Formats: sequence, structure tokens, C-alpha cells
Amino acid sequence: MAEPAQVLSPAEIAHFDVLLRTQRRELELELARQGASLTAVRAARSGGDADDEHDPEGPTLSDEWSLRAGVHGELAAALAAIDAALARIRDGGYGRCLRRGEPIGRDRLAARPAAELCIDCARDL
Repeated sequence: MAEPAQVLSPAEIAHFDVLLRTQRRELELELARQGASLTAVRAARSGGDADDEHDPEGPTLSDEWSLRAGVHGELAAALAAIDAALARIRDGGYGRCLRRGEPIGRDRLAARPAAELCIDCARDL
């Protein structure tokens, strides 16, 4: 079991707020890029001359679609987690485990600023 974590100071919370907002902007840009890639693959898949299953030069359009859609979904989930963390900052609950209500360790938040659970609860999942 990890050592008990300390409650974050206002300065630490402000630091994580800036960090989360920066990560959010970066994710929004990457989501836009992935969205453009999905649009391009969708257009290629809908083309009448697309031989999706017999392209010897690389992955099929279906494979490419699956990969891009998966990445897009992961980015959207990360963005939602950041939005939830920013909401916890606004509501005063940031840095507290959603399961037990105990403080989340600074090291864990430094590694995963959007963390909702302390390390012990995260290990239990």
C-alpha cells in the first residue's frame, strides 16, 4: 500500500490546471488531424475504383479505417478525461480519489494529471 498522499496546495492545483489545459489544446489539434484522416479514408473507401482487399502496396482501406477510428476514439476518451479533471478543479474535488475520497499522490498526478483514482484503487481495477 502506498504512503498516504497530502492534499494539494492551491499553487499545485493551478499548476495542474495549466498542464491539463495545455494537454487539452494539443489533443484538440490531434483530434482535428485524425478527423481529417478519417474523412480522407472515408472518401477513398467510397470511391468506385477502390480495390480494398487486393492492394499489395500496404494495408487495406478497411484496416486503415479501423486504425484511424481507434486512434480517434482513444483521443476522444483522453479529452473527456481531461474535461472531467478540469471540472473537478472547478468543483474543488481535483486530486481526490473518486472511489475513496483520499488525496491522489503528487507523483501519480504528475504522470497522469487526469487521474480519477489513487494508485491503490487504480491497481484494484
